[in-house]
Amino acid sequence: MRIAFGCDHAAFKIKSDVIGYLKKQGHEVEDFGCASSESCDYPDFGIPAARSVADGKNEKGVLICGTGIGMSMLANKVPGIRAALAWEEEVAKFASEHNNANVLCLPGRFIPLDKLIKCLDAWLKTPFSGEPRHQKRIDKIMELDKKCR
Repeated sequence: MRIAFGCDHAAFKIKSDVIGYLKKQGHEVEDFGCASSESCDYPDFGIPAARSVADGKNEKGVLICGTGIGMSMLANKVPGIRAALAWEEEVAKFASEHNNANVLCLPGRFIPLDKLIKCLDAWLKTPFSGEPRHQKRIDKIMELDKKCR
């Protein structure tokens, strides 16, 4: 799977571990930054990563900032993106299974790397259920997405 990756300075220390893990699992990763632990603006990296998913260049996206909140807010502004913020495995699983999230946002400062990886795994390994009740809700979100463009 092709995965877009973006982070800010709060996640720079774990960036290489996360990207390395994804590659070890057989994924291709496009790194949109950041490139150091110096303070930076998460939209500079999250927006291009999310756009690459919306445009079909990458199949999914992983965005990490201090809380994950900023990245999830900006990603959901990109038409076609359904970004979910997860901090527990079960939340990440439901983001995929119920919401068919195409971007996962994670809090780099609030969960340890091993837990972050477990969230990532749960999201990547759980397919969308396709249940009509969930699809109906996603269709409503995507219809609103079209109206707001």
